[in-house]
Amino acid sequence: MTTGLDSEIVGTEAAAERRDEVVDAVTEHAGQIARELARLQGGDYGKADFETDAGTWTLKYEAGDVQYLQFDGRGADTYVVSTQQPPEPDALATAMADYDAFVAAFNEHVRSLEGVLDDVESDFPAVESVDDVVAERERILGAMREATDAMARQLQRYEGGDYGTFSARVTDDGGAAGSGRTSSSASHGSRWELKWEDGRTSYLRVGGEGGIYLLSQYQPPSVRDLRAHAPDFPGFVEAFNEEIAAESEHLKEVSYGLLS
Repeated sequence: MTTGLDSEIVGTEAAAERRDEVVDAVTEHAGQIARELARLQGGDYGKADFETDAGTWTLKYEAGDVQYLQFDGRGADTYVVSTQQPPEPDALATAMADYDAFVAAFNEHVRSLEGVLDDVESDFPAVESVDDVVAERERILGAMREATDAMARQLQRYEGGDYGTFSARVTDDGGAAGSGRTSSSASHGSRWELKWEDGRTSYLRVGGEGGIYLLSQYQPPSVRDLRAHAPDFPGFVEAFNEEIAAESEHLKEVSYGLLS
């Protein structure tokens, strides 16, 4: 009785080496296609499919390198190039029999785009400048900030602190509907709020939380928002003046009482 343990085992080194040689060559060649696709599609990464009579080739690339090259041969799915593991030699041989057709499909795709932009007009209309609009916005905001900074200085003297808030509700016609240093009890009109620090404006907001910042340390309001709310700003200043005047009268009454 024989066990067959003396039978010679055929090594796979030669097949593996040849497989690796083919994969390296395909990776380099397909890398050229990947770079051309990146230029054509206008990005550093992407994926494209190319149909042949034998199946579908999918090339995925990133930063000019092939991520994978897949051949779907109507049921025989082979990753010719992959970051995971190399293909089986038989599957690679089947795919490589169609590789020239894949390159031809890519070339045909490129040729089909020749002249596609020839009739596209590149003489565009002149773009209107926003210089005048922006300058006018800055002029209005500058006047607002000058007024609110003056209010902030008065509030700092009046409140005796380094920071605080003054708010008032202003009706749609620009009139004052009620005011307060921290809040307002009026139920109608838009709520305007001035936050100040060290005698300067921190922000001027309309509409409470989630409202529109007319003045802030970040970006200016849109022109449409400024147009909608700027006419009501005098009403906010009026509310401030009324508040200060009323408090001054109250202090006078207290002073007279102390003298009596």
